[in-house]
Amino acid sequence: MAITLYQFCISHYCEKVRWALDYKGIQYQTVNLLPGQHVQRIRKLTSAESSVPVLTHDGEIIQGSSLILDYLDKTFPERPLMPKDPTLQSEIGNWEQKLDEQAGPALRTWMYHYFLQRPKVVIPLLAAGTPFYNRILLSLAFSRVDEIMRKWMQINQKTADASQTTLEDLISELSALYQQRPFLVGNQFTRADITACSLLAPLFQPSQYPVPWPKPAKIPKPVQSWLSQQQPTLEPLATVYQQNR
Repeated sequence: MAITLYQFCISHYCEKVRWALDYKGIQYQTVNLLPGQHVQRIRKLTSAESSVPVLTHDGEIIQGSSLILDYLDKTFPERPLMPKDPTLQSEIGNWEQKLDEQAGPALRTWMYHYFLQRPKVVIPLLAAGTPFYNRILLSLAFSRVDEIMRKWMQINQKTADASQTTLEDLISELSALYQQRPFLVGNQFTRADITACSLLAPLFQPSQYPVPWPKPAKIPKPVQSWLSQQQPTLEPLATVYQQNR
């Protein structure tokens, strides 16, 4: 039975799953959803949370990037994403939890705070991979979309500033480690590396990511300025991404 990934193209948690699937050489199909309209579709599958990513395979329905990676390693053991050493497994698990809980939400809050101020820039990102008319629908309803997203994710200047600090701390820590060694944990590529580099990938906008990244001139100035300052620190993460993606 085919593997299907229900996703937002823009989601960095979905990129985490896409990368794991591609790394393992697993064939899959995607169902690209529009944020907001996805709720009914996902709840029909899960009867619970409406979040993506969701993976379906052989009657199994797995929701959430970490649980999906667990399932992939169990079901498709070739090219494992977790070593056999229990000590390394624990370290990888700690990194993944930290990054899932800190890097993912921080990047989302920080970027959307500024990009939601540029509807013409953010709408193509939100609607990526879906029918063209979704861009029109989002444009017509954008004030409501902006309101809902800010309320749901608690996005405002204060939370954006706090998220920027979180990102700076995490990027500095990861960059320092990657300058000392090729992988985050142990001597092999693992799900810790996938988590770190996928959740932060929107900061260096890799071509493998399935969205129409905006040209530099269209990126909000506070974002441009910060990214320019952080470019040397982001470079080691971008290198790991390009070498393993």
